[in-house]
Amino acid sequence: MGIRISILLSVILSVGNITIAQLQTKELSNEVIWASNELSTEYVYAVNSMNDGEHYSALEDNKIVKYSFTDFGKVIDVIFDGNNHDIEIDDYSFSADESKLLISTEQESIYRRSSKSNYLIVNMAEGIVTKLYSEGRQMLADFSPDGTKVAFVFQNNIYVKNLDNNKIEQITHDGVPNRIINGSADWVYEEEFELTKAFHWSPKGTKIAYLKFDETEVPEFSMDYHFGGTYPSIYTFKYPKAGEKNAKVSLHIHSLESGNTTKVQVGDYEYVPRLKWTNDDDKLVFLTMNRHQNELHYVMSTMNDKGGADGKIFYTDKSETYVEVDHTLYFLKDEEALLKTSEKDGFNHIYKIDFNGKETQITKGEWDVVDLKGVNEDDGRIYYTSAEEGAMYKSLYTINLKGSKKQRLSSRLGTNEAVFSEGMKYYMNYYSNANEPYTITVHNSKGKEISVLKDNAILKEKIKKYGFSTKEFIKIKGAKDSLNAFIIKPSNFDASKKYPVYFNIYNGPGSNMVEDSWAGRNLYYHQLLAQKGYIVISVDTRGTMYRGADFKKSTYLQLGKLETEDMIAVAQEVQNCKYVDKNRVGIMGWSYGGYMTALCMTKGADIFKMGIAVAPVTNWRWYDSIYTERFMRTPQENANGYDDNSPINHVDKLKGAFLLVHGSGDDNVHVQNSMELANALIHRNVPFDFFVYPNKNHGIYGGKTRLHLFNKMLKFTEENL
Repeated sequence: MGIRISILLSVILSVGNITIAQLQTKELSNEVIWASNELSTEYVYAVNSMNDGEHYSALEDNKIVKYSFTDFGKVIDVIFDGNNHDIEIDDYSFSADESKLLISTEQESIYRRSSKSNYLIVNMAEGIVTKLYSEGRQMLADFSPDGTKVAFVFQNNIYVKNLDNNKIEQITHDGVPNRIINGSADWVYEEEFELTKAFHWSPKGTKIAYLKFDETEVPEFSMDYHFGGTYPSIYTFKYPKAGEKNAKVSLHIHSLESGNTTKVQVGDYEYVPRLKWTNDDDKLVFLTMNRHQNELHYVMSTMNDKGGADGKIFYTDKSETYVEVDHTLYFLKDEEALLKTSEKDGFNHIYKIDFNGKETQITKGEWDVVDLKGVNEDDGRIYYTSAEEGAMYKSLYTINLKGSKKQRLSSRLGTNEAVFSEGMKYYMNYYSNANEPYTITVHNSKGKEISVLKDNAILKEKIKKYGFSTKEFIKIKGAKDSLNAFIIKPSNFDASKKYPVYFNIYNGPGSNMVEDSWAGRNLYYHQLLAQKGYIVISVDTRGTMYRGADFKKSTYLQLGKLETEDMIAVAQEVQNCKYVDKNRVGIMGWSYGGYMTALCMTKGADIFKMGIAVAPVTNWRWYDSIYTERFMRTPQENANGYDDNSPINHVDKLKGAFLLVHGSGDDNVHVQNSMELANALIHRNVPFDFFVYPNKNHGIYGGKTRLHLFNKMLKFTEENL
């Protein structure tokens, strides 16, 4: 249908003849958005179901508080009060019998998902708090299944503390920074496989399986940090870029009874992205993958009488492009089988895989499963979220293990994120939509609402006073397909006038910006732009999620090409709308969105008047091996794919006002990308603006950094669009 019809049919919200803008009583600003808690969202944090499945704990005001799923608002118990012990609780976990607590405090971030902490052990019956280890911050501390021990990583080695006698055993001894890592993951596994904890207790706690990363041959990357000293501090770490050597990863099993460690013979592989014990204390399942990431093997390792543990492949998932690594690996208790998700039929669905390799597809249809939430094996029902109603929605469903009697449990269209209790008897539902902040409710397993935990009523009233416009969903024509988009119009919108358009984009493979969910401060900034007279639009181009594997994988071997063609076609369609000023179309993006912004400002130079690229990739040769090669293969195999869609090779086309922003401490998309783009622009005498945030990582946050950044972007937008 296209944007012309879609937008013209949109309803301008009003009360009688009074527009939203006339009802506004408070002024929105970057100071309100980024430097205050005026519009903060209520949430329920650090939720853990208790063993009985009837109660849960949550972290509130530095206290671990126990609640009942069915008795709304009533505090059953304060399990631990950090204030009484002068302890700031960052995170916590229980031993299996809930007699002990493991508390993370004084947490220090490493990369996106990893951190070091001082861990404390709380014996709740005796009220005694003791340090786990005194030699420095530890990583990934984890109770053994019987709660008598804690395993942790310290300085790249694995340790086990016996809580009965406080003795500490060092399991590995060869850990060396930037050379050997035991039990935790290297940078690229953490970022791209979302793997930080690379060790696991066996079900009876007699063994620990762990990965060893040999980074010796991985090239190093260095960053300068400026903290006021005479010389900068240099941080060096191993970062495998596309086509470069990866860490050599091996799998080991340590027996706590014998003290022996066995190296598992795995076969040919490049990656080991998952490992997990089955319900059997001697059987470990792990995944291996080739460098092209188009063959994913499911491997079983069984300990024999002599302590050997060779791996045997029992199932393989293949693709002509790439295979997504399953996050779940759910082992059924009463069967020698696991549940997994796969896109092998063209959409992401749930499969049961027997340990002998037999495969049974459970969900079917031209829609994608988003997450497998768990199984109630007592009644044989699986719970999962899916995008069955459309790519921008997420709803909770249940189906039996035979693939029949499917039911939708979510009562409202939008985004539903469920967190289940032990035994799958209850779940917390975090519901939001594009215009409504979170309502957090408790339901029974049949979907019946029991209580409301948070409704964000205060925030909803504040939003009214700030005169927010409605975020609307539309269809828009791309270069080939009809694409999903959202639009926010000025609150005093008048179809007889002409407005500038501000595109906010991402467009990366397997990601969505157009979601019917609460976007928090990003939404507030878009509302600020709308109040200043801009139409704000975001579009999910080819390559994005939940429209099937073909749509998502269409950009294979040529990242940026089809997405840019779509954005140019969309912008041209928007220019034809009668209330759009076709000479005032701008674009902004962060990370992959920054890459896309740079491409659109060059390849689409006649269309986009202004662009802001934050932390962009500018040539995929400079990004990490796992992410880049998944979609592009190596530069040695696909040189044209890398170079044809590098904005550096198109800088002579740039015409509009262009702002380039990066953090100098970005361990993810290195500032090298922006420096090289800047070099190319300077070499061709192309004017642009460039700003670097000292020491800031990919998120560019901390202190007043976000306020400064968004003030800069707002000023640049107002002056150039």
